Amino acid sequence: MPFANLSTGPVHYSEHGQGSPLVLLHAVPGDSLDFEAVIPALSQNHRVLALDWPGYGLSALLQHPESASVSLFYKILREFLAALALPPAFFMGNSVGGYAAARLAIESPELVQGLALVSPGGFTPHNFLTRSFCRFQGSRFSFSPYRFARRYLKHRTPTTQAMLQRAAGPQAAPDLIALNRAMWRSFAQPDNDLRLSARNITAPTLLFFGKHDPVIPADKDGRVAQQRMPAAKLFVLPCGHAPFAEIPEVFLTKVRQML
Repeated sequence: MPFANLSTGPVHYSEHGQGSPLVLLHAVPGDSLDFEAVIPALSQNHRVLALDWPGYGLSALLQHPESASVSLFYKILREFLAALALPPAFFMGNSVGGYAAARLAIESPELVQGLALVSPGGFTPHNFLTRSFCRFQGSRFSFSPYRFARRYLKHRTPTTQAMLQRAAGPQAAPDLIALNRAMWRSFAQPDNDLRLSARNITAPTLLFFGKHDPVIPADKDGRVAQQRMPAAKLFVLPCGHAPFAEIPEVFLTKVRQML
């Protein structure tokens, strides 16, 4: 099992296939196994690297999980790419993973061949309600990972069932609850807003939003992302927050257009 030794500790990733690199970035909570339904198809023509964010999967937990933030995870992505000395790659990111991939394409376009942004963070038009929910999820009253995942995973497949089991098991450990709450507290910070800078993305981009996603709604965040990146192709799919796990075959037919 490969690990990259980064400033936050060992970060695990799985590697599959050969060809142009394709980096998969999961949501929080989650882990690299969230992509297991699509990895076999993607690895037929690509070197697929599925990262475990710190504390998730087999990666080491942050020394201070309560200090986790969206910007820290973006820094970790940059360290990971440098550690592996990857050539320009494709990136598929879900939620905070989508945020990290989009920000990389904005700040270092030479590293990015293409993007598949799946329910990406960074495009939420924040208001009193959204900020209040982020504060709630960042508090001791937050929904547990399992209860929250049950709300945003709308299709029950072997992959989503396994995701729910991990949400109820290792991802419910106290240290990971603290990490998850810290991430929620950071989501509404002004420096995590990509709505203005996204116009600088030049890489071919696909946008995926779930029609029934209660977390990052297609009719709000999806519309904003499309407006900021008019050259991107937008797909609103009949699912929740994770189409690659909920309706993998439908998702793959769209992703192959870019790859």
